[in-house]
Order: sequence, then structure tokens, then C-alpha cells
Amino acid sequence: MDSKLDTTVSSTRQIPTAAYQRRWAAAIVMMIAALMDLIDVTIVNVALPTIRRDMHATGTELEWVISAYLLAFAVTLITAGRLGDLFGRKKLFLTGVAGFGLASLACALAPNAGVLIAARTVQGAAAAVMVPQVLATYRAIFTGKERGAVFGMYGAAGGMATALGLLLGGVLVSANIFGWHWRSVFAVNIPIAAATLIAAALIVPETRQPRAQRPGYLGLGLLCAALVAIVYPLLEGQALGWPAWTFIVIAAGVALVAALAIAGPRLTPRGVAPILPSGLFARPAFTAGIAVQLLFFLGLQGVFVVLGLWLQAGFGYSPIKAGATAASFSLGAAITAGLSVPLATRLGRYILFTGALIVAAGTYGLLLAAQHASHGVSPWQLIPGLIVAGAGLGLLVVPLANVVLAAVPPGQAGGASGVFTTAQQLGGAVGVALIGTIFFPRIATEGFTGAFQASMPLTIGAFIGCALLSLALPRTAVAEAYE
Repeated sequence: MDSKLDTTVSSTRQIPTAAYQRRWAAAIVMMIAALMDLIDVTIVNVALPTIRRDMHATGTELEWVISAYLLAFAVTLITAGRLGDLFGRKKLFLTGVAGFGLASLACALAPNAGVLIAARTVQGAAAAVMVPQVLATYRAIFTGKERGAVFGMYGAAGGMATALGLLLGGVLVSANIFGWHWRSVFAVNIPIAAATLIAAALIVPETRQPRAQRPGYLGLGLLCAALVAIVYPLLEGQALGWPAWTFIVIAAGVALVAALAIAGPRLTPRGVAPILPSGLFARPAFTAGIAVQLLFFLGLQGVFVVLGLWLQAGFGYSPIKAGATAASFSLGAAITAGLSVPLATRLGRYILFTGALIVAAGTYGLLLAAQHASHGVSPWQLIPGLIVAGAGLGLLVVPLANVVLAAVPPGQAGGASGVFTTAQQLGGAVGVALIGTIFFPRIATEGFTGAFQASMPLTIGAFIGCALLSLALPRTAVAEAYE
């Protein structure tokens, strides 16, 4: 086969699977890069107590270490996907990988919390440039059953990433390689990014979307301003004493997002893709699914940020012990993930309703353990609740993505997928901010256990809210392809 044809996929039509023989090697390389992002979301949680101690970081600064990454990802994601369609997904993928590696180096070398937060912002934006090119490239170079298989592999890898991040974070911080402590959780990305960059340059094909529209940069700027307006006051409000302007700015941010969703597509010039695709939020199933996604990750990110701090700073758990304890959450998810789609086919939206309630019940188990932890808490007091909560995640999250994407026309599936993932990242950023607002001020007066107990009702309430919103989803909770 001609070597040029073996490394380049036409930009004007769908290429038969046989046209690119190294498609599986390309898929694995891109999957490894995507795993850097997926693992990074949880690996940093385990390192937060060490960052707090070594950098004398405040609670607000720790919140920003997590939220800066999530917020930058959320802001960049939708536009990055469209830029890949327009200019070439391989180019954007390589740019994202290089940026992620360099930002990881900056994180590892950060002399203070301010520099670390800035580097995390760049890291999140780079991840958002990289990740949407992966699935878009899979759609271009795979067809039929092979496409389903590669998407299944990607989903399975993503499912393992949470546990791997928690365990790897614990191992790296505890091992204290070269005296790096928490810096090693960022340094580990550098050789992976470098190797992936070289391999991807050699074997990943270039693909584009025919007749792709350029993104609306004004809309992007407005969306960025809106999301920052929502998250910034939540992170800084406690330290500032919650002046009136914080609530005004949050309300303005929410109103601007609503305006972009409702009127933005109509005001976008011809030939320019609106930031939020037209008509999506007029579909009740889509809107309810996005709300469930946002609330769920609000609760989930909040739980894992304060859990690691409570165990390590409150009870002296080593990073590896805390990471291994938290990783039991993924065991529960692994048990139910494979059952969720068949159950959703039979039970529809009620399996999502049940999954959300199970997550709430497992989180309540953590609260009960904290209430009996005046002199210490054993991992075995926490693991049952974590496994139960993880089992609920498997029943909720796996069918939920299909519900949201099945509720929109096929031509808008790409834009809807970007909005769905943006809601996940924004929910996580808001969750860290809200839970941190409850948790950190109480440490001085109530200790870590009291602060943890005070923060859990909000997360439990978020999961119960997911359950109630699930009832607004279609009765049939899966697309016809699963039936």
C-alpha cells in the first residue's frame, strides 16, 4: 500500500475501514493520551494533603488546583472539537498532547500555589484540545462492529482510570521518588506525553469533517466569561465574606449561559457554528439529562476532594492507604457497569433513578462512618459505602450518556456530546467550590471529621436531586441501537 495512503485519511468522505491498516495501533496510542486526562482528574486528589502541607496552601488554593483544571477543560472543549473538524484532528491532538506534557512539567516545578494553579489551567485547556479528537478520529477510521469495539475499549479504559488514578497517586506520593513527593503525580505525565507525541505523529492519520463550520469566537468568549462568573465567586466568596457582588456575578453568569443556549444560535452569523447547538435545550430529555450530569459530578468531585483530606490530614492515612481505600469505589462501578444497559433496556429511566439513590445511600454510609470516627476510622468502615456508591454510579452514568445523545438528531450528536462533557466538568468545578466552602472553614473549629460530616449532606442532596431529575427522562432510557 502507498505509504501516503497508509497515514492519511481523506478529508472529504468516509473512508472504508480497510483503507488504514494501522487503525488499531493508532487507537491505542490515542487512548493512552486520553487516559492521562482521565487519570489526572483523580490522581491529584490523593496529593492534595501533601500539597497543602508543603506549599502552606489555603483551602481556597486547594480548591483552585482542582477547579482550574475542570473549568479550563469545560471552557475549551466545545470549540476544540470544532477546530479539529475544521483544521485536522491529528494537528489538534498533537497540539493538545504537547501542551499537556509542558503544563505537567510546569506543575511539577511550580514554586508556589499560584504558579501551580496557573499551570493546572493550561493543563486543563490542553486536555480539552486533545480529548475530543480521540473519539472523532475513531468515528473516521472505524466502521461497523469495529467502531463499537473500539468505543467499548475506550469506555472500559475510562472506567478503570478512576481507580488507577487513586492508586497511582498514592503510590507516587508515598514512594517520594527523588524527594518529589506530590510533584511526581505531574512528572509522570511528561515521558508518557513525549512517547505518545512521537508515536501519534508517525501512525495517527489526519482526518477532518467535510464542510465544517468555524466556531464562533465571540460566543466562546461569552461562554468563558459566564462559566468563570459562576465558579469564581463560589471559590472566593467564603474568604471575602460573601459580599453582595458575588451573588450578582453568579446570577449574571447563569443568565448568560441561558441566553447563549436560547438566543445564541439565532444570533450567530451564517457560516459560523454556534457555541451551544441550536434547539438542544428545547428538548426536555436533553435538558434533564444535562442537569443530571451536572448534579452528579457536583456531588462526586466534592466527595473525593474532601475524603482524601479527611483521611490523610485528619487521621494520618498514608497517601497509598487513602488512595487504595477510595479506589474501592471503582470496584462497585465495575460490578454494575456491564449490567446497566441491559437493565435500562428493560426498566428504562427507573434504572437511572435507582442508580442515583444507590449513590446517595453509599454516600450516607460514609457519613455514618464519620459519625462514629471520633478516635479513628478503619478502611473497612468506609469501603462498604464506597462500593455501594460506585455500584450506583455504574447504573446511572453508563446509560445516561446514551439517553442524552439519543434525545438529539444524529446531525447534532457531536455538539451534544461536547455540551454533555462540558456539563460534567462544570459540575465538578462547582462541586469542589461548594463542598470546599462548607468543609474548609470548619476545620479550625470542628476538626477534619466535623468538617467532613458537615459537607456530606450537600453531596447526598445532589445525588437525590439526580434521582428526581431522572424521572423527567424518557420512559425508554436507551436508544434503539441497544434494544
